[in-house]
Amino acid sequence: MTDPLPILVVDDDAVNRDLLTRRLARRGYAVAMASSGAECLEYLSRHWVSMVLLDVQMPEMSGFEVLQAIRSTPATARLPVLMVTAKDHSDDVVMALELGADDYITKPIDFPVAFARIRTQLLRRAAEERLRESEERYALAAQGANDGLWDWQMTSGAVHYSERWAAIIGHRHEEIGNAPDEWFDRVHPEDLPRVRADIDAHVKGLTAHFESEHRVKHKTGTFRWVLARGLATRDTAGTVTRMAGSLSDITEGKVLDALTGLPNRTLLRDRLWWALERRGPQGHEPFAVLFLDLDEFKVVNDSLGHQAGDELLKAVAQRLEMSLRSTDVVTRAETHDEGPAPVQHTLARVGGDEFVVLLHHIGGVMNATRVADRIHQALARPVLVAGREVFTSASIGITISQGDGRGPDELLRDADTAMYRAKAIGKGRAEVFDVAMREQVVRQLHLD
Repeated sequence: MTDPLPILVVDDDAVNRDLLTRRLARRGYAVAMASSGAECLEYLSRHWVSMVLLDVQMPEMSGFEVLQAIRSTPATARLPVLMVTAKDHSDDVVMALELGADDYITKPIDFPVAFARIRTQLLRRAAEERLRESEERYALAAQGANDGLWDWQMTSGAVHYSERWAAIIGHRHEEIGNAPDEWFDRVHPEDLPRVRADIDAHVKGLTAHFESEHRVKHKTGTFRWVLARGLATRDTAGTVTRMAGSLSDITEGKVLDALTGLPNRTLLRDRLWWALERRGPQGHEPFAVLFLDLDEFKVVNDSLGHQAGDELLKAVAQRLEMSLRSTDVVTRAETHDEGPAPVQHTLARVGGDEFVVLLHHIGGVMNATRVADRIHQALARPVLVAGREVFTSASIGITISQGDGRGPDELLRDADTAMYRAKAIGKGRAEVFDVAMREQVVRQLHLD
């Protein structure tokens, strides 16, 4: 096998230099020559070579000094260098290897042995170049895909997380350790059993690859939706020794309502979890959940068509945002990369003509009803839909969370119950949930 780049032969003895050059050329190698260390370094500064055959004993500048100069220059630091020394000078061999030589050839030269060593170093260099190019392509592909990378050494338990992996959850790379718990401790409690089950299934060979959509906690305390993919490698006994893969942030596509761009039910539940985890000095920070349902929305769909209904929903979403922004902050799905996230209220569309407002630091039920009044005022003005003025109103149910043990689903259920009470009483109004409402619903269910 020949290399298109020449082998540089460096020797101050013209006879030795010419002999080695001719034998290399006869084997099909391209060859260049230098008669001194200075000439060698000058040549390397202007040309690329595949290897240097460097004589140790040279006047003015020894082979050791030339080797040190080669290794100190970034362009030639990885260049294969074989030292040529007398057979009885073993100290030269030791010194050369300590200074970074790749191998050595002894004089008088045993050419079959010399050619074998030259071939080995050229093959090694070619393999290293292919590996480097492959790693560069993989790194560029990963950067282009904007994915985080993870590499889990199953035998030692250590996991390497890339900088992008850490950035997805709002951390700098140095803030992340190398333990599996750096990942699993951040997985949402509802998702953790499923993630572990998916990994176990792949480790046991039940699935061709590992794939899992789940939530991980961001540095701000909120949750991000991610897609994790991975593949295990096994030893000859079939035991998994390593598992590596990627992590993609899929939050935006997972948690935004396609029609209005507001958070959907998925993101709302995550925000409710986050609100429940926040604990104030007395153990809980009260917050309110407002459940809105448009009155007579079906009439608009039936009379003007579903496209007109969609236009009305988008207009209502905009009005709700504006009414809340007058004193509150409405958030969509922003990523806060550094520092604690400001406490923000959430407006979400949870399906059909239903919207939910999550209000933090509400203080009490009176403040929640004031927000409901403001929403009623915003919806009182007509909306232009399909060339017609459409009037709409909303029935609103309110529930206050004050550390009473209710989870996200129970809070939404109770606010929904209060909303139906408001709709039953006369629509276009708000009602605050109380336990009696829930008991009445249960009694009605038993009666039915």
